[in-house]
Amino acid sequence: MHIVAVDGPAGSGKSSVSREAARRLGFGYLDTGAAYRALTWATLQGMISIANLSAEDIENAFEYSISLDPEDYWVKVSGQSVTEVIRSSDVAAAVSQIAQNPEVRKYMLKLTRALVEQSTFSGVIVEGRDITTVIFPEAKTRVLLTASEEVRLARRAAELPPGSLTSKQVSERDKKDAEIVDFMAPANGVSLLDSTNLTFDQTVSALVELVRKEQD
Repeated sequence: MHIVAVDGPAGSGKSSVSREAARRLGFGYLDTGAAYRALTWATLQGMISIANLSAEDIENAFEYSISLDPEDYWVKVSGQSVTEVIRSSDVAAAVSQIAQNPEVRKYMLKLTRALVEQSTFSGVIVEGRDITTVIFPEAKTRVLLTASEEVRLARRAAELPPGSLTSKQVSERDKKDAEIVDFMAPANGVSLLDSTNLTFDQTVSALVELVRKEQD
């Protein structure tokens, strides 16, 4: 299986770019951030409390599933669709705190690897914060997708619905997450894809080209 690891900060376009690139390549697409958001949503709903739970406890208590089909994307918790609700401002404001829990990160590592291993696609594009360095450091293609802060914040503001996180809050979330893993600079062997001056289509094409070079 051809695993493509894509990291990047908020507003870099890693989710939309990765999903479209997966469509063009006939690969699966895994949004790892959805699992953090879903777990955050579940805690806000009182479905689970992660306090003092081990990674194994979280795995046993949290029933999570996600589609890897870029043409049919959905996220479920305990069989309930949460695809849209996990994008709420309440979840976005609380997700960093959940993500900083070491046991949560251990659980997410195991979950992500299992989801990819179970995939029937010939390749999977996995995007998130620590995919190139922690989850799949041996991935065939590793990419850090970024853009200037000004461009990233403008893109993020355009994506968010009214009442969602402000640009300042998005920046603060990146800074908090960066305390756990460095997703602002490419690790050794990771290709840097800067989309500051690229259109969406150009960025997708650039990612697809990087993957195809590794396929040759």
